[in-house]
Amino acid sequence: MSKIYVLHENYEWTVHLKNRLEELGLPYELWHLDEGMFDLSSVPPEGVFYNRISASSHTRDHRFAPEYTEAVLAWLERHGRTVINGSRALRLEVSKANQYMALNIAGIATPKTLVAVGKKRILEAAKAINLPSFITKHNRAGKGQGVQLFHSIEALQEYLDGPMFDEPVDGITLIQQYIEAPKPFIIRHEFIGGKFLYGVKVDTSQGFELCPADACSIDDMFCPTNEVKQQSSAKFEILEGYRPDFIDLYEAFLADNNVQVAGIEAIQDKQGNSYAYDVNTNTNYNSDAEAKANQFAMLELAQYLKKQLRNTEAIQNIGLTLPCLQIAVLNG
Repeated sequence: MSKIYVLHENYEWTVHLKNRLEELGLPYELWHLDEGMFDLSSVPPEGVFYNRISASSHTRDHRFAPEYTEAVLAWLERHGRTVINGSRALRLEVSKANQYMALNIAGIATPKTLVAVGKKRILEAAKAINLPSFITKHNRAGKGQGVQLFHSIEALQEYLDGPMFDEPVDGITLIQQYIEAPKPFIIRHEFIGGKFLYGVKVDTSQGFELCPADACSIDDMFCPTNEVKQQSSAKFEILEGYRPDFIDLYEAFLADNNVQVAGIEAIQDKQGNSYAYDVNTNTNYNSDAEAKANQFAMLELAQYLKKQLRNTEAIQNIGLTLPCLQIAVLNG
């Protein structure tokens, strides 16, 4: 029997989808790909394969999960299996440089960014960008990992020379134009099946931790003190009636890159210009924001996977029927 296979490396980020699949009575199997073994000459099972591998997997001691998943996806795609967020999506997930180039090809603006390997080159890039304020970030990251704001070359030099310097897992540091928004928030645009679902406003006043997953909230917000809970507004808020004109460009970008499920984060400057700065193909959703808006993306995702599974089964049934029709014609 065909199933929905969820390729992942983090149970905490998968449990909500698992619950929705069970709610819909769908057959599924979880493939935890932090490590494993398979035979390239074997044939994969029938079904729909949904890739949820995250660029931040190395922060959970799953250093080679993306590399292993890339091999698994190559195997699945070689056999023509239905893959949601396949190898191209994974390459975008683990490289912001790849993201920016693909976004630019689609006509989507991104912040000015320089790529550097090595502390000396990071400093050179900061001088070359020649801006009063700039940020550094990891090329392969997640949850705002490695994001630092600097207002001078001297401050960057002190960071590079000090014990707090965070070496990127792939060695690549991005030096990027700092977009100062008129108000401290960004908007994350969620897509399922390549189509826009909703925009969520994310309060950035407390820093660059933008992961909306409940697991992130538990780790980063629900501390022994309740100071964060006393903030005047929710950190995540789904916007009602929100669909800016550039959504069509975002959808075209996803279609061109064979990405079905994603969250695209964007920020607006004081002149009203919008810049996309992150494409998350392992997108998560905040349950508090969804409950308030009565929109449930994991349910939408489960229903989308159900449709893909039914389409795959229909194609399989046609394939099984064709030999019988051929025999009937020959005998007729």
